Amino acid sequence: MALEQTTFAAGCFWGVEYVFLKVPGVTEAVSGYTAGTTEHPTYREVCSHTTGHAEAVLVTFDPEVVTFDQLLEVFWAMHDPTQVNRQGPDVGDQYRSGIYTHSEEQQAAALASRERAQARFDRPIATEILPATTFYPAEDYHQRYYEKTGHEPYCHVVPVGVLRDLGLVPTP
Repeated sequence: MALEQTTFAAGCFWGVEYVFLKVPGVTEAVSGYTAGTTEHPTYREVCSHTTGHAEAVLVTFDPEVVTFDQLLEVFWAMHDPTQVNRQGPDVGDQYRSGIYTHSEEQQAAALASRERAQARFDRPIATEILPATTFYPAEDYHQRYYEKTGHEPYCHVVPVGVLRDLGLVPTP
């Protein structure tokens, strides 16, 4: 089977990329910008709140190893999707929560998943779910940021329990 892609936004793309690269079956995760109006935006432009873009990660995955539904479960567990235009200390429209789907099947699955996930949260989920538009990779210094710097994400968690529950990593 061929590889598939989807795009997730869940706050600062450094942490989103970091988490998805830990998921078995994810073959690539690229930090970038999507869902805005400015062509080929820079980080500075996105942070100016004039482009409409979200910091996002283009995830390439092998659906024979990890399904889109499993990736959705990781997405809901890695951040607080009830926060509007922020994640933790990062505030601004570029930090919004979003799922940008690459097919009608992904769109339907994402909408159903959001409905199921809502039962886990006391506040309404703010995640936008839209068909993917042009994805612009971020500047090179943003790619694999935590790997390059040796730091750990400050807004995101690797949901190890969820990965275990999904059968993606072995239980100890």
